[in-house]
Amino acid sequence: MYKLLSHNDLDGVGCGILAKLAFGQDVTVRYNSISSLNREIEYFLEKDSPETFLFITDLSPNEENEHKLQQFYEKTGNVQLIDHHKTAQHFDEYQWGYVLVEDDIGRLTSATSLFFEYLVNNNYLTKSTAITEFVELVRQYDTWEWEKNENHKAHSLNSLFYLVSIDEFEETMLERLQTSDRFDFDEFEKRLLNMEEDKIERYIRRKRREIVQAKVGNYFAGVVYAESYHSELGNELGKEHPHLDYIAILNMGGKRISFRTIHNHIDVSEIAGHFGGGGHQKASGCNLVEEAYKLYVLDTFHFDAIQEDAKRNRHNLKESTFGAMYKSRSNDLFFVYPKDEKWIIEHNKVILKEVFESYLEAEIFLKRTFEARLVRDEEFVEYLMKEVRKS
Repeated sequence: MYKLLSHNDLDGVGCGILAKLAFGQDVTVRYNSISSLNREIEYFLEKDSPETFLFITDLSPNEENEHKLQQFYEKTGNVQLIDHHKTAQHFDEYQWGYVLVEDDIGRLTSATSLFFEYLVNNNYLTKSTAITEFVELVRQYDTWEWEKNENHKAHSLNSLFYLVSIDEFEETMLERLQTSDRFDFDEFEKRLLNMEEDKIERYIRRKRREIVQAKVGNYFAGVVYAESYHSELGNELGKEHPHLDYIAILNMGGKRISFRTIHNHIDVSEIAGHFGGGGHQKASGCNLVEEAYKLYVLDTFHFDAIQEDAKRNRHNLKESTFGAMYKSRSNDLFFVYPKDEKWIIEHNKVILKEVFESYLEAEIFLKRTFEARLVRDEEFVEYLMKEVRKS
């Protein structure tokens, strides 16, 4: 007999689907949150038969259970942990641990892709085109590689996962992977996914008006309250506000924080790790512990939302050699324009001493220091006309 303890997200459930394809009725699968995993491990060690082989995927135990699992392995050899998070890398030192963040050709891994490799290599599961395509979709979504590759099918798979119950998703995927030559969605699912995309867009539009900017330690964070669509929301807000190092998404009902970044030089797993959490470089999370509550809730609750840049401008444009006009909350005016192959900022007609190599660097400084917004064409033209009249 086998038992699998896995995460309750798409990557974790992907492992459960593979386990049922490989072992059928001989495997028991339990999906867990990060916090509930250790209770399940303790239950297994106390109640389950020592002859049952334990798999742990996409999650890692606490230090106490780490030692207990080592003792269990020494007695039985019946445990295998498979993970891909940086915060779990020390488990690779154990004979029963296998943690790989990036494969030999430089691709980021997922728990589903690593478990698939394990099952195939040990002759528990036979490869098929449909299963291979499913595994790759899960991997690309979990590593956020889908956006770089414009593989919207991977994003749709995750959306479908959250539109139905885990049991229904699991049952549907098992039947499809066992009977289909290729992996695809049926017509009803495609219509459902189109409606979901519209819903996500409306949700993100609303949250754009609620995000606040905060200096937390050495980083600039965007803080927003949201219970749904954390990956999509974090990605869109990060792209809209590239001057922010990361986005902190607060789920007050779940008492958790999700961290997302679009930047390669920021590792949000380190930020989450400071509060006892973990995850990936660009997507991590933690419980809303007291210190995090103070930094992200109490210290930011009175802040006003970030002023949005003007959309659909034709004249007041970023990176324009003519110059771009910004305005702060206190109605101070700023112009960003090139001079002598550098970019400078003019604040109320006084040139700041800072000089920048690129427009983006100048804008990052402007938004972090003054929280200024790109003004609409109407304001820009009106200002220029007033200046012409004065002259």
